[in-house]
Amino acid sequence: MQKPNERLKGQTAIVTGSSTGIGAAVALALGRDGANVVVNYHSSEKEAQEVANQINKETICGEAIVIQCDVSKEDQVQAMFKQTIEKFGTVDILVANSGLQKDAPLHEMTLKDWQLVIDVNLTGQFLCAREALREFMRRGIREGVSKSLGKIIHMSSVHQIIPWAGHTNYAASKGALVMLMESICQEYAPLKVRCNSIAPGAIKTDINRDAWETQEALNKLNELIPYKRIGIPEDIGSVAAWLASDESEYINGTTIFVDGGMTCYPGFTENG
Repeated sequence: MQKPNERLKGQTAIVTGSSTGIGAAVALALGRDGANVVVNYHSSEKEAQEVANQINKETICGEAIVIQCDVSKEDQVQAMFKQTIEKFGTVDILVANSGLQKDAPLHEMTLKDWQLVIDVNLTGQFLCAREALREFMRRGIREGVSKSLGKIIHMSSVHQIIPWAGHTNYAASKGALVMLMESICQEYAPLKVRCNSIAPGAIKTDINRDAWETQEALNKLNELIPYKRIGIPEDIGSVAAWLASDESEYINGTTIFVDGGMTCYPGFTENG
């Protein structure tokens, strides 16, 4: 477990989709570093409350609350930010993590499943980033709290650069996130907003249980990972906490791949 410290003391973070998996690990990491944390969920209220309870038990100076929100719905995103600001005074950190998959061969993919993935994985990140920017600009720099006006961290994927047959809607949403993130940086960095992405590789979560649950499946997966181990959610949480802190203040408009080397295309180690 990450050792608690106070590098995010006095700051408030919204982590979307943080009731389980990567989002939960990010919420816990930010809480352990002293931030107030909004644990957002869509339908897993019990799990979200368990994450918040754990943060409240372990944190040294922050507080966690739970807020339900479908990030693809503009009014719900605005309500989540309003509730957060009423409780904690402002928002300093957004981790736009919510995402889902609806997989099918492209010729069999329904418009409904295409639109759902784009709505959550891309439009949801736009809506949350927009509200975060509005709040950052409303309140201004918080001297002595953070050197940045605000921090936005988009949760992307190695599939922002690696094509993924059978998952076209998912890969398309993650590829588009690159331009969303970089455009936000280009536009708002002069105001001292920092906007970056984290791109996980294969991470041990329920969404990909079939890929690691048996030793045979895990061995096959590890062929794609030069480091020869599947990632765990805490690998992402630790990077997110650091990226939200002033320790990474000069990092802006970039993607940090947390993938054990998956984007180095290990299939080509023997000339393809």
